[in-house]
Amino acid sequence: MEIDLSRIVAALRRNLWWMAGIIAASLVLGALITMLIMPRYTAEATVLIEQETDQIIENSEVAPTVSYQDAERFLQTQIDVIKSRALAERVLEGEDLAADPRFYDAVEAEMPTEADVEGRYVNAGGVNALRRDSTLDLLQENLSVSLPVDSRLAKIRFESTNPALSARIANAFAENLIESNLGRKFESSSYARKFLAQQLQEARQNLENSERELNQYSRAAGLIRVPGQGEKADQETTLSVTNDSLVQVNLAASEATANRVAAQEQWQNIAKVPVLSVPQVLSNPAVQDLIRQRSQVQSALAEERARHLGDHPTVQALEAQVDQLNAQIQDVGSSIKRSVYLDYQSARDREQELQRRVGQLRSTALTEQDQGVEYNVLKRVAETNRSLYDTLLERYNELNATAGATSNNISLVDRAEAPRLPSSPSLPVNMALALLAGLTLAFGFVFVREQFDDTIRSPEDVEAKLGLALLGLIPVVNEREIEEDRDAQVSEIGEAYRSLVANLRFATASGLPRSLVVTSAQAAEGKTTSAQAMALNLARMGHKVMLIDADLRRPTLHKQLKRAPKYGLTEVLAGQVKLSEAINQSGQDNLVYLTAVPLPPDPSMVLSSPRIHEVLNEARATYDVTIIDSPPMLGLSDTANLAAYADALIMVVDASRSHRGAVKSALRRLEIVHAKVLGAVLTKFDPGAAGARYSYYGYQYYSYGKGEIEA
Repeated sequence: MEIDLSRIVAALRRNLWWMAGIIAASLVLGALITMLIMPRYTAEATVLIEQETDQIIENSEVAPTVSYQDAERFLQTQIDVIKSRALAERVLEGEDLAADPRFYDAVEAEMPTEADVEGRYVNAGGVNALRRDSTLDLLQENLSVSLPVDSRLAKIRFESTNPALSARIANAFAENLIESNLGRKFESSSYARKFLAQQLQEARQNLENSERELNQYSRAAGLIRVPGQGEKADQETTLSVTNDSLVQVNLAASEATANRVAAQEQWQNIAKVPVLSVPQVLSNPAVQDLIRQRSQVQSALAEERARHLGDHPTVQALEAQVDQLNAQIQDVGSSIKRSVYLDYQSARDREQELQRRVGQLRSTALTEQDQGVEYNVLKRVAETNRSLYDTLLERYNELNATAGATSNNISLVDRAEAPRLPSSPSLPVNMALALLAGLTLAFGFVFVREQFDDTIRSPEDVEAKLGLALLGLIPVVNEREIEEDRDAQVSEIGEAYRSLVANLRFATASGLPRSLVVTSAQAAEGKTTSAQAMALNLARMGHKVMLIDADLRRPTLHKQLKRAPKYGLTEVLAGQVKLSEAINQSGQDNLVYLTAVPLPPDPSMVLSSPRIHEVLNEARATYDVTIIDSPPMLGLSDTANLAAYADALIMVVDASRSHRGAVKSALRRLEIVHAKVLGAVLTKFDPGAAGARYSYYGYQYYSYGKGEIEA
């Protein structure tokens, strides 16, 4: 929605005196109220709210430390504590305000009496309970707390008509805040110690039970618990004979398998080899000695065979000796080969025995591992219980150490003093508020008045309030100069009427209407002047124009003639004379007049004659445009009779006094006779009253170029 500042300024100018009166009355009322109000005094105490307190022992606070990211919420919480009913109760009890009449006088309240006791107070303490509740409400109503954004200094203010009492109660709130905050810390620490003592007893019992169960299970399972050594001194390990035996036997079994594989390979290499081809036999010293001896005997045998025959005793003796040595070599070689086989069997038997033992020990170890799972579960339970017990014990010892060294995070910075000057009422503030209220009421009055004001002042009013097209805008001029300006070639009003005539040329699809009625809702709105000006300008443009004065009640056209007219509209409508006989020359080319004189006794009867249609048809046949100056619409039927036969009608609206209601009523009457209303002409237009933006277009536009012509 577009805001028209010029119309707003114009509305303010029209209601300037009303606005001045409303603002003056508001200021006077504000001054009177200020003088009649009882002075009130506000005392202020300042407290410092720290986010953290000084800690004698590190991490000794029971309540968690507030993070700096949550500081705003923490400070707001402290402000809410100051405003709480609990703190007000501490102040009430400490200062004994419930039964103090001076307190009620200072806060301008009535002290409750027995006559005020009713309902729930009958069985809840009577008048004392009522006074207590009333006092608490009054304390909270007159208390105010503020905390600047970039500060931790909270301002505690109390307002009353007694400066000393205001200071006393403000200090009481600050002192009780500090005491209650310290009390909450001590109470929370005491509760924590009691709670931790109970938890320690339970934790100790649980630890003893879990340790006992762990010992019993390790004894039953044969597990030996050994403290850790070196870097793992804080860890506990378990020993098992089965595990150690399994390791040793497994190592021996691995070694026996290696020996068996070596012995088996050695035997397989010599099992099918002749004795004297076995490396172990050939490397045996006894076999080597026997072979040497055999070689010597064989050498001697060869020498004897060379000298003697085979049956010679020496030869036979040497042959027997060779056979004996061969038998010995075979016996020793077989023994050596047999020993290799026996070594293989021994290694195989040892391997099998050790593997059997490993299997037995593995089965036993797996059983012990299953037992170790249960052991570890019991061990973890015991360790958890011990950790919980140690934590609780450490915290309990810290709280015991700091129980008597509690510090406070709230401290008193400035005590409240009895104020010397009242805080309210403030004459400058009240006058400013009165001025603001006066301006608000004045603008509201102007707005309401403008909403109910149906005066037609501007072109927008014509279109918005009447629903008519604006055909012409005639500025306001001095009545003594209106005729001169209207007829002048260059003048503001003359230019305005020429613009109106130009608009009429495009008002209908066929151009200028052949017969045009000019009327207004009320008298003296400028319809006659407008009709004469339009007729004059059309004639100057070369159109043949007849101007008919149809106002048979207050005619004016005859005054424009230099001689008295012989006949008028009345004789023409009565059929006494022809139209051509009643026409009067105006002195302007192409323009003739038909006056209204003589006046008939009943104008409405004359204008309702069917002959009016014949007269207008005859005028259309002779003249290009017939302009009819008709009587005003309000209360008369004359114009409606004329409009029923005319081609078009123009409504003249006075911008200085016309109202929407009157014009709308006239338009409704015209609708009944189906009159074709082309639009409206806004006369006596004052740009200053309509809006500042019309000042230029209202006057400067019509006077554009005037100076050049005059020059």
